[in-house]
Amino acid sequence: MENNLERLQKVLASCGVASRRKCEEIISSGRVKVNGEVVTELGTKVSKKDVIELDGKMLIREELVYYVLNKPTGYLTTLSDPKGRRTILDLLDQETKKIRIFPIGRLDYDTSGVLLLTNDGELSYRLTKSSKNVEKTYQARVDGIITQEAATSLIKGVMIDGIMTKRAKLEVVSLDRENKSSLIKLTISEGRNRQVRKMCEAVGFPVKKLKRVEFAGISIEGLGVGDYRPLKPHEIKKLYSL
Repeated sequence: MENNLERLQKVLASCGVASRRKCEEIISSGRVKVNGEVVTELGTKVSKKDVIELDGKMLIREELVYYVLNKPTGYLTTLSDPKGRRTILDLLDQETKKIRIFPIGRLDYDTSGVLLLTNDGELSYRLTKSSKNVEKTYQARVDGIITQEAATSLIKGVMIDGIMTKRAKLEVVSLDRENKSSLIKLTISEGRNRQVRKMCEAVGFPVKKLKRVEFAGISIEGLGVGDYRPLKPHEIKKLYSL
């Protein structure tokens, strides 16, 4: 890093202000001052000695934290809901709630499993931007005994919302012929809205139950439903290597 300088939007993101892209919008809108001067140039670089203000308040560099949550169904992947529905914030203890923490990506209300939480906007940006192709593995109980044709289509790509999905990985875990359902594991590298459900429906095998069992190499192994734990140093390092 040249002379220990970092881009302003990266510093804002790493302080948990927002994603890097959102921080760029914040800078452009004139809400940020560096050493008392409004800065709107996205290429601006700052050092640790520079005083940064956001909306008139000095930016405090927080200690970065990283957690993996085993999200239950019936919870929104958001920190608040105007309708009063349960959110992932309801699963956190009081000490963790004091940290300005947010989810990396999202899981649908009716989907359970791995959800990463952090106050590190830079890492969130790295893991969610489309060019990264971060792998996510889902375990899905689908209606019907899945055929080889359907399995091949899921692997090669199917058309959803007018766009072909990228190549995926598929494992048929078990077939329940008595109840006419299949348990599959599908690994995708995209993050499109309700993608796994739409993919399975496109090949004629709608999802009955869905759980994300791995995200970017982080699993929920050993975590009870609704429980969470800090990421280990080697796990954080792995996420930054992607």
